[in-house]
Amino acid sequence: MADHAHNLRAQYGRDRPFGVITRGTTGVNRLRRCDRWVRYHAGAQEVLRSTPRPLAIDVGYGASHTTTVEWARWLRQINPAVEVVGLEIHPERVLPPRDGVRFELGGFELAGYTPHLVRAFNVLRQYDVADVAPMWEAVTSRLAPGGLFIEGTCDELGRRAAWVLLDATGPRTLTLAWDPHDAQRPSDLAERLPKALIHNNVPGEAIHALLAAADEAWERAAGWAPHGPRVRWRHAHAELIREGWGLAPVRRRLRDNTLTINWEDVSPRDWDV
Repeated sequence: MADHAHNLRAQYGRDRPFGVITRGTTGVNRLRRCDRWVRYHAGAQEVLRSTPRPLAIDVGYGASHTTTVEWARWLRQINPAVEVVGLEIHPERVLPPRDGVRFELGGFELAGYTPHLVRAFNVLRQYDVADVAPMWEAVTSRLAPGGLFIEGTCDELGRRAAWVLLDATGPRTLTLAWDPHDAQRPSDLAERLPKALIHNNVPGEAIHALLAAADEAWERAAGWAPHGPRVRWRHAHAELIREGWGLAPVRRRLRDNTLTINWEDVSPRDWDV
């Protein structure tokens, strides 16, 4: 069971970054599953190609530049002119520019920028759940027209990840992504659910029903196991769609096992955003 005793209450105030200082842990290639997903996401491609010099902001990059610089390389496959800025609320973590990426002091107020794409990974997981909706609104209200916000979490090595995609209207989709050889069943991703969902993985909630259905589809696809976990998951994923779950179709072969579903299909019962 994941330990949430470290949850933090955000601090608000005029002329100061929104948020609190988090642990700042990071690692090489930790966010690769989300990076790959964004690279081929139609919405991200559209917004990053819609302007000559789009702006992408990585909120709370932590104690190292690593994942922000890696993200910039992926985004520049979509548009080589994308400008990438990393924001950190801890002044001592603000780094000199490198690899075409700037690092500045800031939080969920986005340091006054109006970006086309924002990412915040493994940040809100350390906050109090009551802060999720205000932080989501703080970011989405500052997006450029058509802009997107990705908020999620992953394990220490990046083998299991989950994130919510938002736009100016609020949350749009939830994505789960994992190393096919790391998880025994889809519900193993439960401990990496975003803050908005992790406490709602209980009977009677939609996210619990989805994970249970995914496990059942995975078991029924056991006959495909000799072909490897990727093939097995493709058949399980197709069965979930046949059962009526609103999953986005997988249009290309991926090295990751992924599941993307409409937010309204997994939103907590008491969610009003």
